[in-house]
Amino acid sequence: MPKNSFYITTTIPYVNADPHIGFALELVQSDAIARYQRLIGREVFFSTGTDEYGQKIWEASQKQGKPVQEYVDHYAQVFLDLTKSLNLSVDNFIRTTSKEHIEAAQKFWRLCDTRGDIYKKKYQGLYCVGCEKFIVEKDLIDGKCAFHPTLTPEMVEEENYFFRLGKYKEELLEYLNGEKAIIPEWRRKEAIDFVENAIEDFSVSRSKERLTWGVPIPDDDTQVMYVWFGAFVNYISTLGWPNQKEKFEKFWTQGETVQTAGKDMVKFQSVMWQGMLMSAGIKTTDIVVYHGFVTGEGGIRMSKSLGNVINPNDIVKEYGTDALRYFLLREISSFEDSPFTMERFKEAYNSGLANGLGNLVSRILTMAENYGVAFMAPDAETVFPIENFNIKEYADKIWAKIADADKKIQETEPYKLFKFDPSGAKKIITELTHELYQVALALQPLLPETAKKMIELIKNSKKPEKPLFLRKE
Repeated sequence: MPKNSFYITTTIPYVNADPHIGFALELVQSDAIARYQRLIGREVFFSTGTDEYGQKIWEASQKQGKPVQEYVDHYAQVFLDLTKSLNLSVDNFIRTTSKEHIEAAQKFWRLCDTRGDIYKKKYQGLYCVGCEKFIVEKDLIDGKCAFHPTLTPEMVEEENYFFRLGKYKEELLEYLNGEKAIIPEWRRKEAIDFVENAIEDFSVSRSKERLTWGVPIPDDDTQVMYVWFGAFVNYISTLGWPNQKEKFEKFWTQGETVQTAGKDMVKFQSVMWQGMLMSAGIKTTDIVVYHGFVTGEGGIRMSKSLGNVINPNDIVKEYGTDALRYFLLREISSFEDSPFTMERFKEAYNSGLANGLGNLVSRILTMAENYGVAFMAPDAETVFPIENFNIKEYADKIWAKIADADKKIQETEPYKLFKFDPSGAKKIITELTHELYQVALALQPLLPETAKKMIELIKNSKKPEKPLFLRKE
């Protein structure tokens, strides 16, 4: 039996640019998982938020000529608005500049320091501002960072604090060899390979001479926390750690914990963060689910640094929230890279929603209303499971049901049968209405507003006054 409480969190994006479709994917996937878990009766806590410290945020604020706090306040609101635009069922929106988070990050630092896992040393290396981390020559492509090809890494030498990640090599391997520490499986193997062959201590602070915008290091006013170390703590500070013990115990210590992240985060989320939790004496994350990248034309990765991103708010304004959610949850792989183009989006919208789901709702409920077929609740309301967090597979099962119902209408033609066998036609329409109701129930985690409209229409045996999804030419 699964634990009754379920905690899920997204990564938290840097607030150095407007939201893009890649992060919208992570948000919507996480929301679908959270809604599904609530649907099957579990108590859920769903968190997202913003990462507001770091060098590139400081630099972005200076380019705009704004005080950095004013800058991050603006973008935090932009991302908070996105949670509403995407109709996310979030329970908390965490900001790393909040007083509560800063106190939690400093408490976490002290716990690791008490274990002897934080030490100071001089370090020289290539530093990528985009990644907010030191990188090595093998990470470069034509002298540029593989993830930030528009940025040239700089050689930096300074004295920083380091975290003894290597100390936890064996514990990390034991954790990663667990049944479902990482989904999908190939990302788990990637994490194991990193721990076996490339694990090393990592820098957890930056000199204030180079960066002043960060969480202050306890008892050392010459350094601030490395953005990754301080930001990681949001996954537990959002639950009120260390002060709100009851909530933290319920959802983290005793509940099932799930984190979602992009495929480039494996080393960070499943190795560095888990090592930090081990050091602090806190339970490791049960499962980290990694999605692929949303790519543009020609399979080129969408990213803020490349300037080829699509703003999800623009899609919502023209097509509606559930249309975007549909594409991200069914047309984008749950784990692999997938392309997003407006041509592909429009084609999927018309075939899957306007001509598919929307047309089926109209056909069945028009017959129910015209032929006086009153809705009778089925004996059991069933929703098939989302298995291994594969949301696309779950969505495909729903659309297979939609296709089956459409085929049944074509084969039985109840609108013709009604002329000479009204009772037989009504029986078929009743069956179709029940099938449509089960589709609506299953759609609740994916398209919550559409599912709500469908359930209301079905229960009242009323056809929609206008199409649920207008076809786009």
